[in-house]
Amino acid sequence: MKKTYRQQGFTLVEMSLVLVVIGLILGALSVGKDMQRNAEYKKIKQKFVDQWVQAYNQYYDRMGVVVGDRPKTPTLAVNAVNVSDGGALNVLLGTAGADDKLTQDSIKELCSTPGTDAVGKVADLLGYFHRAGIGLPTGRANGYEDRYVYLDTNGNPQQLTVCFRFLVAGADHGAGNVMVIKGLTPDLARSLDSAIDGLVDADDGRFRLDNSTTLELSTGDGWPTGNNSASTAGTGGASNTTSAVEDHQQVSTLTAFYRMTQ
Repeated sequence: MKKTYRQQGFTLVEMSLVLVVIGLILGALSVGKDMQRNAEYKKIKQKFVDQWVQAYNQYYDRMGVVVGDRPKTPTLAVNAVNVSDGGALNVLLGTAGADDKLTQDSIKELCSTPGTDAVGKVADLLGYFHRAGIGLPTGRANGYEDRYVYLDTNGNPQQLTVCFRFLVAGADHGAGNVMVIKGLTPDLARSLDSAIDGLVDADDGRFRLDNSTTLELSTGDGWPTGNNSASTAGTGGASNTTSAVEDHQQVSTLTAFYRMTQ
């Protein structure tokens, strides 16, 4: 007698079980990535942002002026030593005349770009802290303490950069001395905003979006969207810029202001 064999496939129940297992595995991987990213964001705040705030406050306590201010005639404004406009300087010193004005262009941002101040010393940001004997965060490396490299939501490297500046009254983002944090992804910006202000709102609190350049997309909290969008080339000099690395779907970045207490 000739034997016949039946070819059996997977039943619907077996296929359903396989799909459920695959879904659980993918879900666990997603949760794991989220936990790892949140841990990295917490590290960025504690080991980089908070330590820069601490260094800024230590400089004020030790030197009696904010970083880059005029030691003999303090103005309470960051980088006031490099204000060359007499009328603007009079406003900062409180001796302004009728025609004296202070604009945002009068007082520049203080970053780690080497330069020379009024007395011939290196006027970059790191130089002020090193000369005052104040320790800085580890940052990217020795000599690059103002920078921090991290991975965005697509796994591509991004770099944070810290500067300081004085914001002139009348701007939408407030006035006074601020830490300028560049290279933030929207996801990281929201995380820092929540940790610093206890509320995610790009237009309120000590941590705010630099809205000098309006991005097309934003959420109800004011922070731009597009965490996983391909970058497009930004405009020169814009505060909220994007990195043109379309091949790797690099996440667009922005700039935020963190208001200092001094």
